[in-house]
Amino acid sequence: KMSKEQGYDVITYLADIGQDEDFEVARKKAEKLGAKKVYIEDLRKEFVQDFIWPAVQANAVYEDRYLLGTSIARPCIARRQVEIARKEGAEYISHGATGKGNDQIRFELSCYALYPEVKVIAPWRIPEFYNRFKGRIDLMEFAKKYDIPVPVTPKAPWSMDANLMHISYESGILENPKSHAPADLYLMTKSPKDSPDTSDELELEFQSGVPVKVTNTKDNTSKSSPLEIYSYLNEIGKHGVGRIDIVENRFIGMKSRGIYETPGGTILLSAHLDIETFTMDKEVRRIKQGLSVRFSELVYNGFWYSPECDYVRHCIAKSQENVDGKVQLSVFKGQVYILGRESPKSLYNEDLVSP
Repeated sequence: KMSKEQGYDVITYLADIGQDEDFEVARKKAEKLGAKKVYIEDLRKEFVQDFIWPAVQANAVYEDRYLLGTSIARPCIARRQVEIARKEGAEYISHGATGKGNDQIRFELSCYALYPEVKVIAPWRIPEFYNRFKGRIDLMEFAKKYDIPVPVTPKAPWSMDANLMHISYESGILENPKSHAPADLYLMTKSPKDSPDTSDELELEFQSGVPVKVTNTKDNTSKSSPLEIYSYLNEIGKHGVGRIDIVENRFIGMKSRGIYETPGGTILLSAHLDIETFTMDKEVRRIKQGLSVRFSELVYNGFWYSPECDYVRHCIAKSQENVDGKVQLSVFKGQVYILGRESPKSLYNEDLVSP
């Protein structure tokens, strides 16, 4: 709406990366607001294969706790945005990220890496915009005036970012680091105290560090496509797995409080760490641990398409060549319990450890 007021021809783009959203309603909203064209792109498969799986191989965790669900999604979204911009001959790309957050950096570094000649319009850094809208209340009133539906309400004034990998919550009442999150905030997982009283037992199979199959050994449910595997592991979030409440260091220098739900990613991290240690040379793994930290920092800070991140990804992929095998685990009351593992490339020698 604001871009139309400034005289731009606006082509809107919405990426489906697994968020719970009515995309047809979104299309109609964009058309109602005067969009010249509307692109709604299903990126779920490539999000898993091209972005989540490399993060799994890396054991990617930022500052020891954050599994990078938002950070990993941004280069996926930006890649298709640039493809559309080139196709349409667009001179400008715009995003709605705030001037205090990490996403402005992630989107813009990705766009400039893939489309160097493009110009970026960032409304939250334009004085006419941020002087007009002092905060979320002003934006909600603007949306109400023009009949623009938004998920945020005065009673739930926090920011939420959802995709297949996770949901994040921040800002609003959560900006006080001492305040406890409302019980009804969580959308992807159950509280461990409300989770089932019986566990789910899974077997996860890896090839070159990438999940290729998950089987529930209790009911024989089995999934083998990347999207199905990750979606199924998210369902196991009913056991309360993958919740964290942290204060993190943003790239721009400030600290922020974030609450994250990452059920599938949490299960995969536990399983991958286990099979990796079982099959990887000790000294290779020691080097790879340092690469994992570096990869996580690069991704968090928006450098997915940088030469150094590309180099680190290739090194990590090389380290995964022998990470083949199966891990058996149990998920119950907020915890992942490793039960056993097996691999044709195991470096474990039972004869050596036996007395």
